[in-house]
Amino acid sequence: MLLRLPTSVSEARQCLSEGAIPVGGATLQWAVWQRDGFPRQAMSLREVPEANVLGAGELGAAVLLHRVDERVPEVLHQAASRVGTGAVRRTATVGGNIVGSTLRCLLPAALVLDARATALDPEGTFETDLTELTAKRPLLLSLRWRAPLASGYRKLPETGEPPLVIAAAVTPEADDRPVLRVAVRDGYDVLSESVPYGPEPGLVLDALAATPLGALPMPAREAVRDQVTDVLGRTSA
Repeated sequence: MLLRLPTSVSEARQCLSEGAIPVGGATLQWAVWQRDGFPRQAMSLREVPEANVLGAGELGAAVLLHRVDERVPEVLHQAASRVGTGAVRRTATVGGNIVGSTLRCLLPAALVLDARATALDPEGTFETDLTELTAKRPLLLSLRWRAPLASGYRKLPETGEPPLVIAAAVTPEADDRPVLRVAVRDGYDVLSESVPYGPEPGLVLDALAATPLGALPMPAREAVRDQVTDVLGRTSA
């Protein structure tokens, strides 16, 4: 197998057009290739600057999970820090987790930040939302978002495999009316809902309970309520 390492977006586009298979850290893909056979050529974005951004409001797809730190919102930092083991986090990438993994531990965090994705296909770069990204699986270059007012993340290993994951964030909107976003990974499904944020936590929680998240099993609903209450408390502080 030939591993190609483009150093620009244009080179990465050329690799795609020539049939190179994108890989992140290959923490999951390697086992599949060993079972099913290796492709003739693969491609990594680790030398592409646009895929390695890390800072306020942006995160590149080629960034290793162990490098995701306090420069990003708490919900995203905590999500990355709770993926697998330290050895996994030193090889797994943001893009591989969100697009290439069935667990998609970072997806709930990205959803509550209302992140937008910059992606690449043989035709060039384009912007898309996370729903289209995970459905069509183009090559992710980076994520961008507006800074939240507060955010939080919780993983509950005691709930089984895969563990229940809860992400919540209060984010500003274009009209400056904040919105509470909550995403839950229940099994392998990710549910995401949003409700208007207000100064009365009880009213916000009641509005959230009226969404499909209110139909979750009781232990999950209680965990969601606890996580949201914490985030709302830090928003109004």
